[in-house]
Amino acid sequence: MKVWRFIKLSMRRLRKAPQWVRLVCSGSFRLTNATLSATSMDLCDNPHLQLLLGERPRFHSRLLRHQVPTVVGWGRKWSGRRAQDIALREGKSRLLIEDGFVRSVGRNDLPLSIVCDAKGIFYDATVPSQLETHIKTPLSGAESARANDLMTLWRDQRVSKYNDTPRYNSALPDNYVLVIDQVYGDLSIPSGGATPADFSNMLQAALDENPTSTIILKTHPDQAGNPKRGHFNIPALRQNPRIKIIDAACHPVQLIAQAKTVYTVTSQVGFEALIWGKPVRCFGMPFYAGWGLTTDAQPAPSRRTTATLAQLVHGALIKYARYLDPETQRPCDVEVVVRHIGLQRKLMRDLPKTIYAVGFSPWKRPILRQFLPGKDLRFIKAARDLPKDAAIAVWGVRHVLGQTAQQTVIRIEDGFLRSSGLGADLIKPVSWTFDDLGIYFDPKAPSRLENILQSKAFPPAEKSRARALIDLICSSGVSKYNIGSKAWRRPDTQQRVILVPGQVEADASIQAGCPEIKTNMALLAKIRAENPDAFILYKPHPDVVAGLRKAGALDTTARQYCDLVVRHVDPAALLAQVNEVHTLTSLMGFEALMRGIPVTCYGQPFYAGWGLTKDIAPPPRRTAQLAIEDLVAGALIEYPRYVSRVSGRLTTPERAILELSEWRQNGPSQMPVSRRMLRSVLRLWAQTGLKRST
Repeated sequence: MKVWRFIKLSMRRLRKAPQWVRLVCSGSFRLTNATLSATSMDLCDNPHLQLLLGERPRFHSRLLRHQVPTVVGWGRKWSGRRAQDIALREGKSRLLIEDGFVRSVGRNDLPLSIVCDAKGIFYDATVPSQLETHIKTPLSGAESARANDLMTLWRDQRVSKYNDTPRYNSALPDNYVLVIDQVYGDLSIPSGGATPADFSNMLQAALDENPTSTIILKTHPDQAGNPKRGHFNIPALRQNPRIKIIDAACHPVQLIAQAKTVYTVTSQVGFEALIWGKPVRCFGMPFYAGWGLTTDAQPAPSRRTTATLAQLVHGALIKYARYLDPETQRPCDVEVVVRHIGLQRKLMRDLPKTIYAVGFSPWKRPILRQFLPGKDLRFIKAARDLPKDAAIAVWGVRHVLGQTAQQTVIRIEDGFLRSSGLGADLIKPVSWTFDDLGIYFDPKAPSRLENILQSKAFPPAEKSRARALIDLICSSGVSKYNIGSKAWRRPDTQQRVILVPGQVEADASIQAGCPEIKTNMALLAKIRAENPDAFILYKPHPDVVAGLRKAGALDTTARQYCDLVVRHVDPAALLAQVNEVHTLTSLMGFEALMRGIPVTCYGQPFYAGWGLTKDIAPPPRRTAQLAIEDLVAGALIEYPRYVSRVSGRLTTPERAILELSEWRQNGPSQMPVSRRMLRSVLRLWAQTGLKRST
């Protein structure tokens, strides 16, 4: 522990060390094939910038001269000015970098988008930029269509430059114009030909030009707690009944979408307002002004001519910026990043902002944070003295002592595509389910999944997505745990081959979802009695095989009722060769349905009762008749959450399947040594219990 603490402290001190120290320690001066040299070590060290630029820049040092043709700096900041000076002095080309127009989820996250400009930089209207060249370029029909589709996607996903702030949920006036403040000293203001006085002119113009409208003044998020960083006297403006101040950190999309007009000096909010189809008044000269798309208080540079909105969007978002797929760590198109950020925002809105997590182990806590980004998670041991209207997160069917009617209980469980390795081995999951109504494996009460399947009419596009998801699962052979490698060959017989998956008899899904039969041997005995001529396969649950969960009291008698017991075979390999699956509530029944295999349910799993299975005890509430695409859309797309193993961010089921497939090919995750020792103890205990029972 002391050694690890020393390493962490050393790394922290190194990050704060002078640039020449970091240079020597990082080895940047030894890069021999670099075509870029950066004027800041921060640019050299940023891993996302390296991927977006296609290489790691060398550090430009006066002490260590090297012949690199292009000097890189950050915009009009010190590093950018130095890059420009070096390029002029040494006859090199220069490249200025800035954040892209849809940058990331959080402000402190590494960028998913940057812009690179060899002429100037987009927010400096005093000199030409490559963006201006892109905007002036005529578009083909396909390019124009892509720009229009991108604007639709932008609105549908409700994205902005930064996307970690909450949605503005308070009531808005029916008729208002939006005025945007900016941080005092922002470089885009003087570079856009504006001064602090232009902010006062903008507000006065908004009041004069909209006498019957409310004026909403939105301060910049960086002004929170420090009004002096803005351009307005906020306390004085609060006295004006026509002006409503919004100084909370909130996502700007809702404010833009309902505004009659947007007033700005040089803020990017004006560009986003154009995408939303709003009139925009500019009191500086930002990159989107001067093209005939905005009403401008300043004359445009003569080099800016008339352009269409499609040209502006195509030039800025498609041609000018570079994007990084957070899950493949490769360059990608803007649409990939917009969809990724849109998914994060959609799922961030689904549950309450503050959640009290009760009884979560230290191992599960960081995992829960990944599945609930943007939430205020408060971990407590017991649910005593909670607020009366608290949202409480618990694992599975755990009872919450003292629960009130106003409190919401969110029950969490493993998803249906979990990992490559057993959850009992503490293998990190890629999928969890969050249910604020019940839990999917307990049919005695409604669950969020049951409500989705019972009431939602899935549109054709979502059904097509579900069908593609089924095909991907079947072709990749992905299952819940993705373990088992021994090949198995179907016996040379004309008999029907019935697969019976064993379950952990103490599991909550058996206790809650099986009204009659509750043991593996009782199930096998009934199946044998009703199918005397079938070839019956029995596959014990992997947790039992691994010795992590206790076997049923009579599990050693399985061969009395079945023809073969298989233990270490990949479930997908079995399903490809059997005729039917008979189960209590095992997820293998769901996996069989996706492969077109008939399933008989003796319990009431989430996939029973929808007309897809033969049900011995049909759940009475389930009356909808579903296609397999409906079941998959609800169970794998709508209900769970997925977290990418690469990005650590929320992701899609399609991406989760690809990562699980790769994970399985590389071999299931191995438990730590301490866990192996515990497994041995548990296996010995389980075997001792079996001997006593027999």
